[in-house]
Amino acid sequence: MFRGRIRMHTCRIILFTSLVWFLLDVAVLFYYSDSPTPSRGNGIAGGNHGAVPQNSLGILGAQAAGAHPAKREILDDSSGNAVNHFGPASLPSNHKDEVIEMDERGFSLKYAKHELKKWVPAAVVPEQAGSPGEMGKPVHLPADQESLMREKFRLNQFNLLASDSISLNRSLPDVRLEGCRDKSYPAMLPTTSIVIVFHNEAWSTLLRTVWSIITRSPRELLAEIILVDDASERDYLGKELEEHVANFPVPVHVLRTHKRSGLIRARLIGAKQVKGQVITFLDAHCECTEGWLEPLLARVAENRKIVVCPIIDVISDESFEYVTASDMTWGGFNWKLNFRWYRVPQREMDRRNGDRTQPLRTPTMAGGLFSIDKDYFEEIGTYDEGMDIWGGENLEMSFRVWMCGGSVEIATCSHVGHVFRKTTPYSFPGGTARIVNHNNARLAEVWLDQWKEFYYELNPGARSVEVGDVSSRRALRKKLNCKSFRWYLENVYPESQMPLDYFFLGEIRNAETQTCLDTMGRKGGENVGISYCHGLGGNQVFAYTKRQQIMSDDNCLDATGTDGIVKLIRCHGMGGNQAWLFEAQDGLIRHVNSGRCLSKPESRDVTLPVLRRCDGSSGQQWVMKSRFKWQATIDDNSL
Repeated sequence: MFRGRIRMHTCRIILFTSLVWFLLDVAVLFYYSDSPTPSRGNGIAGGNHGAVPQNSLGILGAQAAGAHPAKREILDDSSGNAVNHFGPASLPSNHKDEVIEMDERGFSLKYAKHELKKWVPAAVVPEQAGSPGEMGKPVHLPADQESLMREKFRLNQFNLLASDSISLNRSLPDVRLEGCRDKSYPAMLPTTSIVIVFHNEAWSTLLRTVWSIITRSPRELLAEIILVDDASERDYLGKELEEHVANFPVPVHVLRTHKRSGLIRARLIGAKQVKGQVITFLDAHCECTEGWLEPLLARVAENRKIVVCPIIDVISDESFEYVTASDMTWGGFNWKLNFRWYRVPQREMDRRNGDRTQPLRTPTMAGGLFSIDKDYFEEIGTYDEGMDIWGGENLEMSFRVWMCGGSVEIATCSHVGHVFRKTTPYSFPGGTARIVNHNNARLAEVWLDQWKEFYYELNPGARSVEVGDVSSRRALRKKLNCKSFRWYLENVYPESQMPLDYFFLGEIRNAETQTCLDTMGRKGGENVGISYCHGLGGNQVFAYTKRQQIMSDDNCLDATGTDGIVKLIRCHGMGGNQAWLFEAQDGLIRHVNSGRCLSKPESRDVTLPVLRRCDGSSGQQWVMKSRFKWQATIDDNSL
């Protein structure tokens, strides 16, 4: 019996000791594991433009446990100091063995694990049946409100009455491609700070932008929203706005400029204050859709030198209908350095193996909506602070990123709606044309190399605009060891209408009539014209290229040869009806397909050049004189 008691006592000791060690193991595992992420609520339902949306704080659940006070700061254009730490991040002791991939300049391409956050998807915003604009549907106002609608339309150049009638957190359709809806993203992603610049923005569009961010973003990844007020004059955008956003479930800070600074400088003010790993720039009249943020952050996490944009859908300025944009367009530009949307070429589809859910490499970005790593934004040179207000900064950044080792993409699984206005409601000192010419001339002088002449020839007024000192931007290009614009045209944008090799750039003058070919400002599909030679460039500038095209911006001279009509048709680069041979010895411009020659106009219409059988007369002789160095060598029988 005594031995039995000893055995029983020994068993109790063993069991007790085992239990202690087990509890100790559990405690250690819990201590070194990531803390669990709170689950989401059921989304937001309802609200009006004058208050926090109904039930928003309660429905957001754990995310809304504490309200974050708004932060009001008075900043001038040079205030704030961004913290800049390039190369390998300093790692905690438990991350010392982590290897971070670097580029040739020592910039880390990946995030360290401790810089990433676990996340869960945002809940779907439920439809409020019967409410105006739900599921992105158009709002139709009663006829007796037409006059008031037009009066208020002028304030922001969109239908303010329609916007004010829509919930600040209205439901939207899931507009993503089918393959995007089941797409998975890394369980750990970097955080982002949203920067929004506004000037005299409408209350409903500004707050709807903010609420769409809050309700459709994984809360763990949303560090803050920074609203930069660029000298607004409307009372409701002052203290009322600050007090209103102080109750939001996400930190919302309101920064203010002392004077009108413009989009570029105001964005820089906001960027200097961010706390997230990624800066996401949005405009003040947007609506984010389901799953918009994860594709953007996933691409930046894959490579911090990727600048990524969402597909920008259209919100009607008249009815606020949400209209999905195509995933088969990318950003380009013309000779005037205007941003344009063009169809995605087959080579880019082939690179993605036909998978339209894969990110799309784009030559340029629209510039209003994009995400960029905070440190890379500094490394690559932020914005050109010599640019004024708005315009051209998107192309400048696109060229800079591509030519200096980064890339620009469109995440086709990310959709953000944007109110596109037909005209701007704002006025700018010196006028819009002067500002755009100034900004574009700066980017041309720094990034376009000899191709800047295409811009200046079509925009002769830009030659007389004060460009300012660009030495620091040229030094940045040298410091970053950036490639040439030729490299950009060959490797990034071979579809560009800026020809790689051309024999001539300038006016094409008829020897007999002393008149010049002229586009007359006509669009593709219309006839090319001819008029007196004014020597001011613009519509009378043509390039004769190594591909035997005679082109002006996007359009080429095109003729079937049967009816004698010469049209302006979108350049396709495949020869055919757009192939011309300039014979320098006799001045003939011969249409290759038909063998006919470009001739002076006939008496029935003195503004239209025609194709006629070649006879060598003076009416078929043309003079091409260029002030610029030719970019290609040609045969003896031609120029």
